[in-house]
Amino acid sequence: MQRNVSLGVDVGSVSTKGVVLDSNGEIIAAEYLWTEGDPVTATKKTVLSLQKQLPASASIRSVGTTGSARKLIGAMLEADSVKNEITAHAKGTLSRHPDVRTILEIGGQDSKIILIDNGVVIDYAMNTLCAAGTGAFLSSQAKRLGIPVEELGDMALQAGHPARIAARCTVFAESDMVHKAQAGYAKEDLVAGLCDAIVANYLNNVGKGKRIESPVVFQGGVSKNRGVVRAFQAELGSEIHVDADSHLMGAVGAALLSRGAVRAKPFECAIVDLCFQTRAHTCPGCANHCEIISFYRDGVLLDSWGNRCEKGRAAEERKEDYLTASRNTGRAWKI
Repeated sequence: MQRNVSLGVDVGSVSTKGVVLDSNGEIIAAEYLWTEGDPVTATKKTVLSLQKQLPASASIRSVGTTGSARKLIGAMLEADSVKNEITAHAKGTLSRHPDVRTILEIGGQDSKIILIDNGVVIDYAMNTLCAAGTGAFLSSQAKRLGIPVEELGDMALQAGHPARIAARCTVFAESDMVHKAQAGYAKEDLVAGLCDAIVANYLNNVGKGKRIESPVVFQGGVSKNRGVVRAFQAELGSEIHVDADSHLMGAVGAALLSRGAVRAKPFECAIVDLCFQTRAHTCPGCANHCEIISFYRDGVLLDSWGNRCEKGRAAEERKEDYLTASRNTGRAWKI
């Protein structure tokens, strides 16, 4: 018997997450890998991995994307739903924690806080300036200390006297880490201090002025760090919920949000075998000088974005006509 399922892909700057949900919203296939600056290739690997995990009876009837590359990957996968991270994370979390009031999320390059009341997002914030409260900073410090990033959380729990690390910004925090190490602090205390600093930075920047109420759910790759979880619990004085799929909630939300679509035919994973290209040019149509990003599949324009007026769209259409003519005449388009 055929099983209708939904595909959700969350493409971030550091990692790409993909899930396939059954009709009950349960994950039947999942993948998490590094984006490595190439969201198209990362998505191809993710979709192919998910395909191998699916039973032959599964038929993907809807596709949703989210994350910083959601529009690009949405065009690539012909997605039925393309939503921002706030909407996707809220949807995914509410499916698991219907009474959630606060969502804390720390990813590789960014972090966010989402406030929910009766199942509705009422406020949110994202980091815009400092990276000291993100997973990338945690990874860089782990590498400098010679410790696998996966072991940081357990090591932090062994600390006797956590070091006080400046949390205002990346530069100050790193400088303070060096100073404390040279002063003779044990690695366990340095790591615990680092976890505390990440939480302090998050609350002083992303969470500043926000009323954090329980139940609180912590998500993102950093939620797997038990030292950071403990630091949040100590700082907020409340239980922090972290489930096994906390790092996949954006993809789960994307899949759920796509379910309203009615596809004429199932999604074909073979689409990832096609050749995809992006091209960028500056629109000369007006003083805005918009940077237009165009996305092609096997030489055919799928979508373009970046224009702030209709002149940008017209310029892209003219460019496509020129490219077609160039292929026939051997002339080159210069950007």
